Amino acid sequence: MLKEWMRKAVLLPFKKCRPDAIEPKYAHSGDSGMDLYCPERVWIPGQKATLIDTGIAFDIPDGYEIQVRLRSGVALRYPIVMPNSPGTIDSGYRGSIGIIVFNVSNNGFYIEAGERIAQAVLCPVEFAMLREAESLSDTERGAGGYGHSGRF
Repeated sequence: MLKEWMRKAVLLPFKKCRPDAIEPKYAHSGDSGMDLYCPERVWIPGQKATLIDTGIAFDIPDGYEIQVRLRSGVALRYPIVMPNSPGTIDSGYRGSIGIIVFNVSNNGFYIEAGERIAQAVLCPVEFAMLREAESLSDTERGAGGYGHSGRF
């Protein structure tokens, strides 16, 4: 018998773009993100950005996107961040998913082949119907921007 969350699952075809690519998978039932793997050993130089090619491409259905996030365990073990986190993969893209990481330390290190590097989350997308307006509705905040709430 299918679990309730599996009944709502969206079919997400994927393709291995290279022979060493590792199939994405959910680690646990009910996880929101599927793990993406580093298929080869990759050097991450100090104070530099590096693109890690997962070797996996998705056939994302219209009305969805994939958001890519660094795994929390990776962020805890290595001095790296994803400068564009979450990364957005649009439904029309069919190429291999790349993970952009930036090493915030001065020292380089390797990400080992087979390591889980990021998570991919399939998300529905709401499309906006844009209409130019002469004025916008009033709110308590108005045009108050950064620091307006007194937190900065």
